[in-house]
Amino acid sequence: MLQPLTDTDGAPFWRYAAQGELRVQACAGCGEVRFPPRPCCPRCASFDDVWRRVDGHGRIWSYVVPHPPLLPDYAEQAPYNVVVVELADAPRVRLVGNVVAEAGARLDSVPPGRLRIGARVHVVFSPDGLPQWVLERP
Repeated sequence: MLQPLTDTDGAPFWRYAAQGELRVQACAGCGEVRFPPRPCCPRCASFDDVWRRVDGHGRIWSYVVPHPPLLPDYAEQAPYNVVVVELADAPRVRLVGNVVAEAGARLDSVPPGRLRIGARVHVVFSPDGLPQWVLERP
């Protein structure tokens, strides 16, 4: 499986995820939430940031089911979903991931026909700290 590629700005996101926490970067000066993480606030140009914990609830904003899988490492789990989730308590933040039946489940554990734009989801974490999403109403 693919592992996240971390950089200095995004490393805290993955550290928190490995601890089972979903956090997003925010400006320590004006409070502007920024994702993906970056060194400077686009609103006030401050270089000071904080990592704000979010509750991990959201809605499917968009999704796709790759046929055939785009990456060979995922071929045995096709068809699988790739979703964009808009966070409920940070609506300008959208995260890419997969809807699964439970934390750590295979990517094909939820039939594509069960996904809908606007469906409510909440975050869970795979054993290796990857954020995944579970439907709130299975």
